[in-house]
Amino acid sequence: MARRSLLVGFGGFLPDRVVSNDELAARLETSDDWIKTRTGITQRHIAGEHDTATSMGAAAARKALDYAGLSADDIDAVIVATSTPDQAFPATAVRIQAELGMKQGFGFDLAAACSGFIYALSTADAFIRAGQARNILVIGSEVYSRIIDWSDRGTCVLFGDGAGAVVLSGSDTPGEQGLLSTHLHSDGTAGDLLYVDGAVGRRDKSGYLKMNGRDVFRHAVAKLSSSVDEALKAEGLDYSDVAWLVPHQANIRIIEGVAKKLALPAEQVVITVDRHANTSAASIPLALDEAVRDGRIKKGDLVLMEALGGGLTWGSALARF
Repeated sequence: MARRSLLVGFGGFLPDRVVSNDELAARLETSDDWIKTRTGITQRHIAGEHDTATSMGAAAARKALDYAGLSADDIDAVIVATSTPDQAFPATAVRIQAELGMKQGFGFDLAAACSGFIYALSTADAFIRAGQARNILVIGSEVYSRIIDWSDRGTCVLFGDGAGAVVLSGSDTPGEQGLLSTHLHSDGTAGDLLYVDGAVGRRDKSGYLKMNGRDVFRHAVAKLSSSVDEALKAEGLDYSDVAWLVPHQANIRIIEGVAKKLALPAEQVVITVDRHANTSAASIPLALDEAVRDGRIKKGDLVLMEALGGGLTWGSALARF
């Protein structure tokens, strides 16, 4: 039975279309400076007509498999974190399974909004530790541009589309590498702070994302800081042991607040929010893919991941690369 889950493959996909702040400012009462000052965002990628959660997730998955030196035949499960599936069912995961040509294994979707990747990573780790799977694709794929009210400057400037994927593989060999621990939380009493007003079961609603930005920000800094402390305490580690913080890319102010809590300098925080905006469950795996491929994250580095999303849901994951 596999004892540890190793992160062995990384991949990402971003749609071709890039929308700058200036483009939004041409049709909204906003400006590049207003957006950058409050969020750190300068642009976002927006899905084209033929881009879907399935197509983007499959593209990211292929890159992750290639990085890991594995094929679809080696994969036992596909777990997709998404709030914007192509259909109510079948799950995006099984659609991706078909796109990859997988005839074996299983797949399912998981919905935890922007915390989805942390939840999916924790779930995959549990399957591996239990010996039920050896290699799992963990994917975050989001098309938020299709649930955004593009006349609402308070939300439409914040989000972008994309997909990120990792391959999690079980190892029986003793060592320090791998996913050390994950920590998940939710508080349903705060569900109305960030939500989508409608779904398949509520066709009488708008289907647009709604957010109380001020209260979400307040919760984010407090809950993410406590989640960071929880992860390090569980492993008997200190802030100084962390080589890289890979946070959910929601807002530069939230990211800086958590980094300050860790006493981490800016150069040890992976930031993509400026170019990707908030891609929800895709943001952490996209940031991981970038930082691994450009050589910032190296073997032996302790990497801390954290996220907060609608629900409210939040969590952290600690991994030794």
